[in-house]
Amino acid sequence: MTAAFDLTGQRIAITGAAGGIGSATAKLVSKMGADVLVADLEAPNALADYLASKGRESSATSLDVTDRAAVEAWAADCGIVTALIDCAAICPFDDWHDDGWDDVATHVFNINLQGPLNLTRVFMKGMIDRGRGGRIALVGSIAGRIGGVAAAPHYAMAKGGIHSFVRWASRRGAPHNVLINAVAPAPVATPMTQSQEFAGELFPMKRISEAEEIAGPLAFLVSPAASYVAGAVLDVNGAMHFS
Repeated sequence: MTAAFDLTGQRIAITGAAGGIGSATAKLVSKMGADVLVADLEAPNALADYLASKGRESSATSLDVTDRAAVEAWAADCGIVTALIDCAAICPFDDWHDDGWDDVATHVFNINLQGPLNLTRVFMKGMIDRGRGGRIALVGSIAGRIGGVAAAPHYAMAKGGIHSFVRWASRRGAPHNVLINAVAPAPVATPMTQSQEFAGELFPMKRISEAEEIAGPLAFLVSPAASYVAGAVLDVNGAMHFS
């Protein structure tokens, strides 16, 4: 059974890796045996150095996931990649009546929707062309299920779009053994949510989740244990919502 969670020999590309879920996931899949290629708007060099110090191949890249040409260039630089985990996202806690909100919404849609589209399009093609399959794991949200806990409409709409996109893309990847899935977390204790105070009594487990608790499900989705999981949006919300 241990082999089902062994990532030895895998090369995994992770975006949004500078902190939060992305960083925790990079460290976990590295412990499971994978070499890890990490990217964020500012290159996460310290993370890459840490992973390399543990004996894994790792490189850090500065990447704007909304820039299709930049994403395609990074994919080419990565070479053979067996799995992609996209954790790049933003979640402004603003109000749609605020001045300038339309510009903020466009920015949210570009990062949270166009980014995963850019990444999936190029990495999925590479996996299909190599003919050896692959895994893609995206990050949705409870906001895409129920509108969220404190999220604004742009974030809820974008994350709901991720859930739909996973189902669309999985039908195209599955015949080539490219399995595409997502996780849908409730609020997570990361820099993205640090501006908000979430009352424990709102949550069945009396707390919000930690980044490592989302990293585990993401690692599962790119592991051999998930060899027949495709098109799933895995709820990781401590019993807040059942879909």
